[in-house]
Amino acid sequence: MGKIILGFSLWSFTLHLFLIMLKADFPGNKQGGEGKYMKKVHPHIDPSVLVFFTPSDLKVGKIIPVFFPTTNAKKSPHFLPKQEADSIPFSLAKLPSLLEFFSFPRDSPQAKAMEETLQGCETDPIKGEIKLCATSLESMLDFLRVVLGHEARFRALATTVQYLRKPASSLLQNYTILDEPKEMVATKMVACHNMPYPYAVFYCHYHESESKVYRVLLGGEYGDRVDAVAVCHMDTSLWSHSHVSFLVLGIKPGSSAVCHFFPADNLVWLPVQEFRGEM
Repeated sequence: MGKIILGFSLWSFTLHLFLIMLKADFPGNKQGGEGKYMKKVHPHIDPSVLVFFTPSDLKVGKIIPVFFPTTNAKKSPHFLPKQEADSIPFSLAKLPSLLEFFSFPRDSPQAKAMEETLQGCETDPIKGEIKLCATSLESMLDFLRVVLGHEARFRALATTVQYLRKPASSLLQNYTILDEPKEMVATKMVACHNMPYPYAVFYCHYHESESKVYRVLLGGEYGDRVDAVAVCHMDTSLWSHSHVSFLVLGIKPGSSAVCHFFPADNLVWLPVQEFRGEM
């Protein structure tokens, strides 16, 4: 365990956005170098929630302000072998002993991240949702077979970012859609969100309501290129009125589908045999 690389700061955005989507809370404003964008959108919106758009935005030449967090695969925790992962308790009730096991002080950022990850994983699924926090690659694949079919072949889609300069020019930029967005047509999809934890944990979930998956080629104002994966949730009529996406987009539940881009360390799984579109 001592060799596990933590790098929790890289996953703080994923947890932050995940908790927003899960709890529908509206985050407060953060001050920082991205403030110029906030004046154009909303003075009280956290820049990191600028990942939302509507289907009407999916056209060549459309400019969208988007926050893409930087990721570093070399610093990302890896999956443990299933036997090892299964031997470690994964429960909020066991948090004190887990913090002792990983040698994290109770008031440390790592402890807070672990607590919120475990809370999110233990939250009851919403109506029509099937979910699992996968603590090993084997458990993720087992979940995919349950949802997509035991005989199904499936493939993962992920956002890729090419920065013109390193370090990244800016986490938040105005991005222009450079090419016609491509819909990845499939009857089912599973989204897996990378969660902050000492080893790899993915919150994977499927929802029976209609969703559409797209690949979108974006060009940043500083020259960065993003081959982004986006998902549009077609029915928002049952979403909370306080959901942050409505505040970002200035719309109401049920008035429009809501789409969002995925960070580079998230995965969208589609069944291959039903798949139509370019990978």
